[in-house]
Amino acid sequence: MVTPAGNNEPNLVLLGGPGAGKGTQAEKLMEDRKIQHLATGDILRDEVDKGTELGLKAKKYMDEGELVPDELVVNMVEKRLTKQKGYLFDGFPRTIDQAKTLDELINLDLVAYIKIDKSEAVRRLAARRVCSECGKLYNTIFKPPETEGVCDECGGDLYQRDDDRPKVIRDRFETFLEETAPLIDFYREKGLLQEIDGEQEPEKVYREIKSVLQESTG
Repeated sequence: MVTPAGNNEPNLVLLGGPGAGKGTQAEKLMEDRKIQHLATGDILRDEVDKGTELGLKAKKYMDEGELVPDELVVNMVEKRLTKQKGYLFDGFPRTIDQAKTLDELINLDLVAYIKIDKSEAVRRLAARRVCSECGKLYNTIFKPPETEGVCDECGGDLYQRDDDRPKVIRDRFETFLEETAPLIDFYREKGLLQEIDGEQEPEKVYREIKSVLQESTG
C-alpha cells in the first residue's frame, strides 16, 4: 500500500458525472492544501497526446464517449503513485473494480460526490472550448474568451473537442449513471461518502467540500 510520507494531508476522491466541476474544485483544493492531483481525464489525454501504447488503446473508447477499460485506467494511475503527500483523485475510480484496487493502494479519508443532472452537464460541457495552440480551456458560459473563437493568451483558434459535443455528452452521462453510480453505494457503506449539490455556484460547492473534509479529517 502507498502511504503518504509523514504529513497530515488527506487522501480524497472527487466523484461526479461529466460536467460536475471536479476539475474546478480540484484547483481550489490544491490552492489550500499541499496535495497531489491525479485527474484521470488529464492523464488519459496526456497518454493519447504522447501516442503511448496505453493512450492509443484508450483513444478509441474516448472518441465514442465510452469508459476506458479498468485495466488501462488503473495502469495509468498506478504508475503515477509515489510515496509522498496526500492524493486528490479526480475522475478515478469510476467502477467498483477500480475502487477495490484503489483500496489496496491507499487509504481514503473522504469521497465527495458532486451531483448534477444530465441537462446541466450538457449545458456546461457543450460550451467548453480549447485553444488549438496552447491548450488553454474556456467556457462560453462561465469563462468566455475576450474575442469569440480566439485564445486570450496566444491568439490561437478555439475548438470544441469531440467528447464535448451534446450527443457524446449525453452518452457519457448515461454511461456514468449505469456503470459508475454504484460507487455511491459502495462508498456510502464504507462511511466515506458525502453528497454535494453541484448545481450551486462553484464557491458554494467548494465551501461544502471544505466543510465535509474538515469533519472527515479533523
